[in-house]
Order: sequence, then C-alpha cells, then structure tokens
Amino acid sequence: MKLDDHFRTFLHEHRDDDPNRLLLSAARYPEIDVPFAVDQIVARRHVRDKLPEWVAREALFPSRLAAEQCSSESTARYKQRLMPPGLRIADLTGGLGVDSYYLSQKAEKLYYVERFPFYCEIARYNFERLGAINIEVIEGDGMAVCSSLEDIDLFYIDPARRGTGNSRVFALADCEPDLTEALPRLLAIAPRVIAKLSPMADLRQSLQLLPGTEEIHVVSVKNDCKELLYVIGRGSSPSPEVHCVHFTSPEEYDSFCFSLEEEVDCVVKPAAAIGRYLYEPNASILKGGAFKTVAKRYGVEKLAVNSHLYTSSERVGDFPGRIFEVQAVHSFNKQLCRELSKTIPQAHITTRNFPLSVKELRARLRIEEGGDTYLFATLLSDNEKVVIVGRK
Repeated sequence: MKLDDHFRTFLHEHRDDDPNRLLLSAARYPEIDVPFAVDQIVARRHVRDKLPEWVAREALFPSRLAAEQCSSESTARYKQRLMPPGLRIADLTGGLGVDSYYLSQKAEKLYYVERFPFYCEIARYNFERLGAINIEVIEGDGMAVCSSLEDIDLFYIDPARRGTGNSRVFALADCEPDLTEALPRLLAIAPRVIAKLSPMADLRQSLQLLPGTEEIHVVSVKNDCKELLYVIGRGSSPSPEVHCVHFTSPEEYDSFCFSLEEEVDCVVKPAAAIGRYLYEPNASILKGGAFKTVAKRYGVEKLAVNSHLYTSSERVGDFPGRIFEVQAVHSFNKQLCRELSKTIPQAHITTRNFPLSVKELRARLRIEEGGDTYLFATLLSDNEKVVIVGRK
C-alpha cells in the first residue's frame, strides 16, 4: 500500500464526501485503495475530538474499529503521570499506538510490540508523522518477545477484550493474554507493570487476581468510565490507593483519592430526610466504590446504604459529581405514575437502587426524554420507593 502524498491529498480532497457514494465511485480512482481511504475518512471524523493531534498530523488508522477502541489523547496523556521520566518501556499490545506515543514522550526508549503486520506498518508511518523518534516497532506477540527486550523498566499491557464472534469479554482469564498468568513472568523481567483493564471489570475481584497492585486509577471522560489502570510492582500492598479521575474537558480533570481500607472502615449514617440539594457522584467514584468515603469527606448524607445518592441542606459546591436542587419528593405509587406526566412531560431519568430500569420507569411514568428536569428514582433508608424531582 502506498501511504504517500497522493494518498494524503485524496483524503484531504474527499474528507467531506459521503462514504457510501465514494465507495460506489471506486472505479474512478484505480490508483487509490478506496475502501481503505473511506475507512480513514470515517475514522478521522470519529476521533476528531478524541485525537485532535493525530488528526492534525494526518495520522492513519488500520481500521475503523481501532479508532473506536483506542485511548483518547486525554487519557493517554494521563498515563504519563503514572511513571517517572527516562524509563525504558515496552508496550506489549501496541494496537493503534496512541498509548505508546504519549508514553514515549516521557520515556527514554519505547518498544511498540504488535503481532499484526498491517498495524505495525501503520504505526511506523504514524510515529514518523508525529516525530516520535524514540519508538521502535517490533512485529510479534508481546509475550513471546518480552524476554528478548533489554533493560526494560516498565511493561504496559492492554489485554484484548474480545472473544469468539467479536463478543466482548471482561474476566481477566478470558482476555488475551491472560494477565493472571502473564504477570509473574513480566515482573521477573521488569520491576513494574501498568495494566489497562476493561471499565466493566470488577475492581476488587481484579485486585485479588493481581497481587502487587500499588495503585488503581479509574478514569472517566464526561461521566463515562473508560479505563481501569492497575500499577503493579514486585512487592505487596494490602490496601492500594484508588484514584478516581474524571475528565471534565480534554485538559481538565477532577481527582478523588482513597484507599479500599478507608472505605471499609468508614461509617456514615443514612439521611433522616432529603435536604435542599441532591448529589450524584461522577462515574469514576461510583466505579471505584468510594460510596461512604465521599460522603464523609464532603459532609453530605447518604440516602440509603445501596442508593449512592447524597443530600444536604447547604450546597457543597466542590462535590465531585452532579449537583441538583430538589424541587419535590414523591412516593412512588400508581397514582404518581398516572399523574406525573401531566406536570412533567419531559425529563432525564436515573434509577439508583430501584426495582425498575430507566426504560421500565419511563414507560410507567409516560414521560419523554429531554428538558431541564431530572428525576431520580431510588430507595430511602426505610425502603420507601421515591422519585426525586431536581434541577441542575
């Protein structure tokens, strides 16, 4: 494949074309791999906000799926904070190479290891376009070549999380490579490993399977949990620190740090009543499980043990999550289902510790999605089912 100026010019000239029409006109451009070009056009549209530097440098993507699954520029840059400068790093699951590129900016040397030749070809092209002169691309299986790499200080690994038929898998043993088997071997070569796990993985179960975990970083973007990062060393850490990181913009993020031991020892009393303000923690805190710790730190009251919503009479402006002013609190019953839509035709609905899903509740309430009203359906400490009406 020719990844030359002519191909780049074609992408630029057709960047706003309809992809399907461009595919149908492929015969007009015999010197261009039009299906691949269309993949580039679609991928760049998809990652315009996610990877602005890569789009600006006219990077290429081996597939649309690679563009969809890769780290964002923000989350990749964040990983630089997990290590000191000047290390020799091996990314054993190179993929598109976004994490490799941003890790290399802080490294002395980085090895990008990838078993698929086409991904390696694209990676070499992109790293040259991006000016990453300290990255060496190695074609091969990461676990097969790791022992041949010299003086590695840190392994970075993102096990493949797709099973047969392209189905998603989350258990460590079902990913490739199986990190529970690979970890002892990797730590025998390098003193530290950073593992990126699925945001759907069970945080505490994974911790039991990955002894030596020193830190866990739960990373979310715009209230959507994206990554679990485990920093693992050769020693033991009975209660690793959990960093709940929530990006509110590409450059800014909030961070809430706690230990699992602190959460276990924390004691909070459920709220006797719902106050003027309602709080919903951001996605990283909810995934990290800082349910009691966040209440204690910020002086808010938890509605119930398993509801994970909080309240106060005075506004806590720096709470790490969404804040709502309570407009009304309704007991959930058949009469409410019949009448609420008359006064609230549109609303955003959230359920926490409630027997109905959002879809089921919306059907019962007959309320359309949208507007500036928010409904929270939950259980109080006495198991009363309520719907809380709030506005940001």
